[in-house]
Amino acid sequence: MLAYPILLKNMTLSRRQFAQTLAAASGSLALGSAAAQTLPGPRLAPIYPKRLKPGDTIGLVSPAAATYEREPVEIAIEAIQALGFKVKQSPYLRARYGQFGGTDAQRAEAINSMFADNSVDGILALTGGSGCNRIVDKLDYAMIRKHPKFFGGYSDLTSLINAIQVQTGLVTFHSPVGASEWNEFSVSHFRSVVMDGQAALLQNPDAAKQRGDNLVQTEDRIHTLRGGRARGPLVGGNLAVLTSLAGSAYWPNFRGAILFIEEVNEYIYRVDRMLSQLRIAGALQQVSGVVIGKFTKCTPGEGYSTLTLDEVFDDYFLPLNVPVFRGAMIGHIKLKFTLPVGGEVEMDADAGSIQLLRPAVV
Repeated sequence: MLAYPILLKNMTLSRRQFAQTLAAASGSLALGSAAAQTLPGPRLAPIYPKRLKPGDTIGLVSPAAATYEREPVEIAIEAIQALGFKVKQSPYLRARYGQFGGTDAQRAEAINSMFADNSVDGILALTGGSGCNRIVDKLDYAMIRKHPKFFGGYSDLTSLINAIQVQTGLVTFHSPVGASEWNEFSVSHFRSVVMDGQAALLQNPDAAKQRGDNLVQTEDRIHTLRGGRARGPLVGGNLAVLTSLAGSAYWPNFRGAILFIEEVNEYIYRVDRMLSQLRIAGALQQVSGVVIGKFTKCTPGEGYSTLTLDEVFDDYFLPLNVPVFRGAMIGHIKLKFTLPVGGEVEMDADAGSIQLLRPAVV
């Protein structure tokens, strides 16, 4: 707090000095106010990768956790081949540094080299886990922008699919990883979005099929928190990883965006804290709609009772006055959508659907 008049010993400041002092103080206050919010840079024009075709080569990389046994790697390679692709393995695919799939330098080099390699048509992560935040500042974004191609994964890959999209404009993909279960649902969505180049409609499994012998559907239900439709570019991913990017150069621009989130194995109070991070960073207030995926095994934990997930979601999303629905096939689950991060979509909170407004590949 400033005291007026300001005296230096027995000399009163001149009007000009006083004005300069006051302007400096006001500037400091304004700077402090601005620093309280995360202000991402302007959104780059989207770059759409080429669609993947049978016979194309997929570069398989391990940018997150290490894979300790041989069999998961073998299964991932066979699954990618069953999709019709050839596989080029990163030289560091089986590397390990602590819990990570190699040193930071090795994991960053694996991605950079796959983007630079003209014989590689797309890049897929072997698995999620942790460690991608350690290498977001080690990627060659200028080179990636010159060599755009499919890049996909989920979970800890949230760091990389958002960082690459923010830094280059390249539309990336929240998709199954190599070690995922490539079932009919996941494969059909991957094919339609990435290979067939459709402006696909992403919607939960047919209610009649899910109902089985039950009178009503009990699995993979959609819950509409606030109805309506909204359009915008998709941003999001795993909630914990997304919030960890706040304040960095890899934090997405949320203005007018459709936010999608998912989580696994987090206590509800932690989910609450993550959403408060999005709110106080100014992100939630900017979105045009919210799609909540699966929050798998997110429980109250031990001790005294907590808010429920219903209550937490109501607290953070209802005041936004934008369309919101919950239960989309996004997350640590068997049946997965493939989502174009940075792609333009329209969400329908009443129908529980995401409609791509144009193909995510060319």
